[in-house]
Amino acid sequence: MQEAIIKLISQYGYISVMMLIAIENIFPPIPSELILSFSGFISISANLNVFIMIIFATLGSLIGAIVLYYLGYLLNKERILKIAEGKTGKLLRLDPIKIKESISNFERHGSKSIFFYRFVPIIRSLISIPAGISRYPFIKFLILTSIGSFIWNTVLIYLGRIMGHNWSLISGFFNDYSWPILIIIIIIVSIIKRITNKNKIRLVAYYPYEEH
Repeated sequence: MQEAIIKLISQYGYISVMMLIAIENIFPPIPSELILSFSGFISISANLNVFIMIIFATLGSLIGAIVLYYLGYLLNKERILKIAEGKTGKLLRLDPIKIKESISNFERHGSKSIFFYRFVPIIRSLISIPAGISRYPFIKFLILTSIGSFIWNTVLIYLGRIMGHNWSLISGFFNDYSWPILIIIIIIVSIIKRITNKNKIRLVAYYPYEEH
């Protein structure tokens, strides 16, 4: 599979990245780390624009996420798990344990999970299903998915470009350290949020509302 993915990206560039990422979102066992890091590497020799590569990868992420969102929207939790546990699920390589985990994470963390779990392999794709099941507002879902996917895609594509011929090491690293990376991201976002809130308070203090 790895050789086929590399061949497709080498031959068709942006479009193949978009389609592969869309498929990766629907069928999580296809590794996005491999697709994105190699895309970054090949962008040098194929003279491909990195920003356009990121945009196409993000579009692919959105296509896949929307498909899974509406799958959850049209089916309930029980029916999805039944499909995953049956012959169809095995054929599509759906992991019922991971699906249950993504549903549980969404039930605990709600909208935060749509953004933060975009940085965790496999769950990053499946988190769209419980969002659809719960009928989470579609526009909000698209915004959170776009931001999370854009960050993920940007980091991996640029790392692939920087690592050059050692791009394949990135996939193993993210698989081994995805949870610590997620914790670091949550801490950074929390710090930024606190700083932003403090600045808002200061602005209100300096420019209080005056009635005329």
